[in-house]
Amino acid sequence: MFKTNTLRTAVAAGLATLTLSTPVLASDEPVKVGIMLPFSGVYAALGDATRNGLKMALQEKASELHGRKIEYIEIDTEARPERAPEIASSLLDRSKADFIIGPVHSGVAMGMLKVLRGKDTVMIVPNAGAGPVTGPLCAPNVFRTSFSSWQPSYPMGKVALDKGYKNVVTMSWNYGMGRESLDAFEESFTAGGGTIVKQMLVPFPQTEFQSYLSEIASLKPDAVFVFFAGGGAVKFVKDYDALGLKGKIPLLGSGFLTEGTIEAQGAAAEGVMTTLHYADTLDNDLNNRFRASYKEQFDKPSDLYAVQGYDTGLLIANALNQLKGDISDRDALINTMANTTINSPRGDFTFSKAHNPVQNIYLRTVENGENKVIEIASPMLEDPARGCKL
Repeated sequence: MFKTNTLRTAVAAGLATLTLSTPVLASDEPVKVGIMLPFSGVYAALGDATRNGLKMALQEKASELHGRKIEYIEIDTEARPERAPEIASSLLDRSKADFIIGPVHSGVAMGMLKVLRGKDTVMIVPNAGAGPVTGPLCAPNVFRTSFSSWQPSYPMGKVALDKGYKNVVTMSWNYGMGRESLDAFEESFTAGGGTIVKQMLVPFPQTEFQSYLSEIASLKPDAVFVFFAGGGAVKFVKDYDALGLKGKIPLLGSGFLTEGTIEAQGAAAEGVMTTLHYADTLDNDLNNRFRASYKEQFDKPSDLYAVQGYDTGLLIANALNQLKGDISDRDALINTMANTTINSPRGDFTFSKAHNPVQNIYLRTVENGENKVIEIASPMLEDPARGCKL
């Protein structure tokens, strides 16, 4: 089902009063923003948070949109890759969306690219980390406001070496994001002289980890690096602790291991170290204001997905502001977006030539049930975008 919700970007009349210096409106037509996110199923909360953040940013920047209204066309992807081409085609051809936002799931992203790559609409990915999006399948009209799968994991290789870990076991589900994450860790770790004792790939979405953990115990590596997320991350961390490995072999991970999972992991997560492009506890004025405002508006805490949605809204708002509301010239729009600096709760970031964020990656440790930032593990890290021909 299609659901359209029009948001007038003019706020109180006093704030929208025109003066002689105000430019003529670029168009009376609304800016159409198609939203392809999961609003049902296992990823529904992620889709909802992303949408909330997106709309929050555009509401905050209403006075900078030069009179343009925003029209949202929202479609539930259900995180089903097979639906992606049909939905993307509808937003492109039927709705004539100026921007198409999505998805959460990397498989859906690949389906969207089949339809949207190289077209007039601008596709902005607020979560999916699949490497090809800003790698071999990069395109001028495709941007990402989140991360590539390579970015969160690559810095942990150096962190491990700096801590004296020379022999590491890596482990993940056997699917794209997991394999790409392990490869990124291995790239930096082995370049510095480290050895991967064994790589373990678990059939997705299996969460029976005991046999793998027993093997890790017998291998006695210096540390273990993993990629798991959601319910699988909860189960893995609890099993790791229950089998007595936590106090013997340090556990490292891509940040999704403890992102949104700490409460369920409980005491088992204490001391786990991860690397990611955000942490709730980042102490800067913008993050503090963002979190307070989000909590007030939606009556629940913000999270990484809300931040990524918020930054997507900022990207659109900044382009509209710089172009004085006129986005009819697609080349000018893309060029403006590509050269934007986003002032984000995660810290300022820019875009690489492949249109992937160039951003800080933070080293975090779980302390008293929170991901505490220890340091910037890699400042302004740029994905290598291998295979991108832009």
